[in-house]
Amino acid sequence: MKWTFKTTLLALSVGTIGLAGCSNSETPAEAGTDTEAAATTSDIPVQGVTDTEILLGGANDLSGPFAGFGNPAVAGANMYFDEVNAAGGVNGRKIRYIVEDHSYQVPKAVQAANKLVSRDKVFGMLMSLGTPHNLASFPIMDRANVPNIMPITFAKPMQEEGAFNRRYTMGSTYYDSMKMGMEYLIAENNIKNLCVMYIPSDYGEETNEAAKDISDNNPNVTLVQASSHRPDETDFAGAIAKLKEANCELIGLSLTIRGAITAVGTANAMGWTDVKFIAPATGFHPAVAEAPGGASEGLYAVSYYNDLALRANEPETKAFIEKYKKATGEDVSAGAILGYTSARITVEGLKAAGKDLNADTFNKGMETVSFVDGITGSTVAITPESHVAFNDVYLSQVQSGAWKTVTQLK
Repeated sequence: MKWTFKTTLLALSVGTIGLAGCSNSETPAEAGTDTEAAATTSDIPVQGVTDTEILLGGANDLSGPFAGFGNPAVAGANMYFDEVNAAGGVNGRKIRYIVEDHSYQVPKAVQAANKLVSRDKVFGMLMSLGTPHNLASFPIMDRANVPNIMPITFAKPMQEEGAFNRRYTMGSTYYDSMKMGMEYLIAENNIKNLCVMYIPSDYGEETNEAAKDISDNNPNVTLVQASSHRPDETDFAGAIAKLKEANCELIGLSLTIRGAITAVGTANAMGWTDVKFIAPATGFHPAVAEAPGGASEGLYAVSYYNDLALRANEPETKAFIEKYKKATGEDVSAGAILGYTSARITVEGLKAAGKDLNADTFNKGMETVSFVDGITGSTVAITPESHVAFNDVYLSQVQSGAWKTVTQLK
């Protein structure tokens, strides 16, 4: 299925709905019969690795409120894997990537992880989306010594929960990046009244926690109000009215993609123009900037790279934009960038792990990954001390329907 801009917006507006099944590849037969018998230091047999193939899995949102990230991310990853496989694979093995749709529902994410790890016998879980979804699935992965690679969530527990040598993430945490972004706007605009709108999971709670810590440590700033919301919530008129009445000057938005658009659009429609909104990296999406009627105009967001439109004339960026458009019929989005780059980071780690592939050699390989990403212009560096790929943090704003870089925060 080719995703047009209209269908992307439709996906963004969908609430949490039923399971849509696998995507991008057929469900494989049970792989245990031809999996190599090598063992890691944990004495757990390696799975998902044969003489000719490396099997990766992912539990993603392909039909729920974060489908605008999930679908392009999977497409971007598969595009990179196709290129690698066409060139002979990694150390003689082709990569196969199986993705299950959990529609942003935790029980379905657990069900998907159990299927992928226990039945399909994947070597690693790549780009599984959602904080509570990953956390609920960690026990399944850890029992089988399956690494969690570049999840589409930037919550602190992605590094802190479980074995460090099985966790690899894309960028700074929601807490750190949102705290930096809010502190910058507070200092630049002499803001005193801080507010939060958030989904009450680890994803949203980190923004709420960052706002609390700012208020606790800055005598000039008060966390006036925090309102929690369901992932499928679409009407924010009442909440925005209460925040306006509370004289909020800056609002941290940890909502869905569509939720962020709707919240800012509701404030704009009310004529509430003397308030600022800031979203985490999940809000840094072209569909947010391009929301019809300028609904998101003025929204700030933190990110780990500058918008690609600002690098459109760079040779590698331009080539990627054209390849992705040709392969999918879609314009490049944040999800596509995360997917393609996550796949590249994974492949670099697999190459460095060598022919004798297991969770331990993969960890050693990942800890040597270092390159300048020609698409985003950012530096990727994973070390034994830090399993975070991108360490830069930027602040951007929607201006005239496009993301414009305001400053580099880190």
